[in-house]
Amino acid sequence: MIATLPASLAADENAAAILHGNGGVLLNGSPAPATAALFPRDAVETQPKAVARIELTGSSIDIDAETVVEYESDEIVLDHGHVSVNTSRAFKVRAGCVTVTPVNQTWTRYDVTDTDGKVIVAALKNDVNIDSRSANTERARQSPNSGRVLVREGEQKSREEKCGAAILKSSPAAAHGGFLNSPYGIGTAAGVGAGITLCILLCKNDDPISPSIPKP
Repeated sequence: MIATLPASLAADENAAAILHGNGGVLLNGSPAPATAALFPRDAVETQPKAVARIELTGSSIDIDAETVVEYESDEIVLDHGHVSVNTSRAFKVRAGCVTVTPVNQTWTRYDVTDTDGKVIVAALKNDVNIDSRSANTERARQSPNSGRVLVREGEQKSREEKCGAAILKSSPAAAHGGFLNSPYGIGTAAGVGAGITLCILLCKNDDPISPSIPKP
């Protein structure tokens, strides 16, 4: 017992959180017991009509039905579905390139929904920030908070899960298939090709085109 007890205590300390479920909850792809230890990188999935709760020091996360999340030490990675967070330790939710973070380390409650690539954030108690990571890594390094939006208590705001999509769609060349795929691009390319072919025929050979024209 003396040899085993310290090891069991260490295992309990390493358990980052506790998962509670009412049935129909999968933990890393297998049916989860009513109560289970949760560690970083563990995946939780709730089936239809099933709900779950994650509890850790200073935070609790309610997981609605048909939701898939991955637990990390200081955040939940939301694949799809809906979660509700109560935290006094600024516990975060990340969905795609969007991260939701309480503004202050006071009791904050907020909901995050991710469906069809759209993230909806509702601040129920105190304010939260929505940070959208830019697809341009250089721009993100120079202005790390340029995509930040404040959601005040009682407000609700939404963002796209894939932050790079808007940048691609706003490009006229991308929207129309690029210049070379346009009629103007095709005509220009054809004209350039004809000019090159004519130059090869007339300029490459040193002999004159007609024998009546003396060779220089």
